[in-house]
Amino acid sequence: MPADMNDYFKKRKPSGDNQNNQGGNSGGGNRGGGGFEMPPMNPPGKSIQWLIVAGVIVVLFLFLKPFTIINSGEVGIKVRTGKFAPEPLMPGLSFYIPIFETVIPVNIRTRLMVYSNTERDTVGDDYSRGTISGERFEGGVKKNPSIEVLDRRGLTVHIDIAVQYRLREEVVPTTIAEWGSAWEEKIINTRVREVVRDVVGQYTAEQLPEMRNDIANAISKRVKETVESLRGKPVWLESVELRNIGLPQRIKEQIERVQVERQEITIAELQKERATEEALKRIEEARGVAEKNRIEAQGQADANELVAKSLTRELLELRQIDAQMKFNEALKANKDAQIFLTPGGAVPNIWVDSKNKQQNAVAGQ
Repeated sequence: MPADMNDYFKKRKPSGDNQNNQGGNSGGGNRGGGGFEMPPMNPPGKSIQWLIVAGVIVVLFLFLKPFTIINSGEVGIKVRTGKFAPEPLMPGLSFYIPIFETVIPVNIRTRLMVYSNTERDTVGDDYSRGTISGERFEGGVKKNPSIEVLDRRGLTVHIDIAVQYRLREEVVPTTIAEWGSAWEEKIINTRVREVVRDVVGQYTAEQLPEMRNDIANAISKRVKETVESLRGKPVWLESVELRNIGLPQRIKEQIERVQVERQEITIAELQKERATEEALKRIEEARGVAEKNRIEAQGQADANELVAKSLTRELLELRQIDAQMKFNEALKANKDAQIFLTPGGAVPNIWVDSKNKQQNAVAGQ
């Protein structure tokens, strides 16, 4: 600090004993003499106060957390003083006013409700925090016992069904407001059981295996119609699958006996058809052989008839002369042979070898 300013502050500093005595004169002299006066300065305590206020605001912001993050596969319901906002909050960052507002995330993934007595662990995901139902199967699989149904004769059968469904995201706030956290039981479970009992109750237990496809189609169609007919269409039903039909033990045994009998009848019919085909085949083969023989005989008869018509006396005499010439040729080779000629050609010529006394009949042509 400059020397003149130090002197100024020293002169301005009040002395211990004469401050009251000289205060008025000094003050008046300085003001009257036009002396320099320092401007007032902000005390350092105010800056600290602002920092404390800012820190408190940050702490309150982090503590009250006036924001939330909606995950994919979820929508949020903003609750303002106990009332649900009609528009759902889409996935992402959303802000709300603490104390007066809260945000409830609701899972809208596809769910599977299984009706079966087969032992199976319940499958779920980790997105149950803060949800309406808060159950671990949220977005996964929910298992219920098989549906007990009385057939047309009053016998108890068990039906296994699998239903896939999900909430319609655009009407989630109104759906939860109207149906509550137990909307699955009210919308899906009760209607599926009701439809299954109505459809299966029209058949006898023996007819169920044979009519399985028709029953499955009827159940799927009626469940979809029933759920989609609700006001606002709160749930989108994706599929209804008939998995198994559990019959009483004696009905199973009776059906097995009937199936065995049918198989035996079918095998007997197949054997009968095969025997019939083989018999027809043999008959056709016999007919073919007989027709062949008939044709050959007819051909031979025709040939004999032609030969008979072609044999004239002149031709027979010519044939006899040819045979005589052959005998003459044979006599030249064997001079001991004796030949007896029969007239007319009706009896064959006889060749006798006088040397060895053996006779050979030679047919003349």
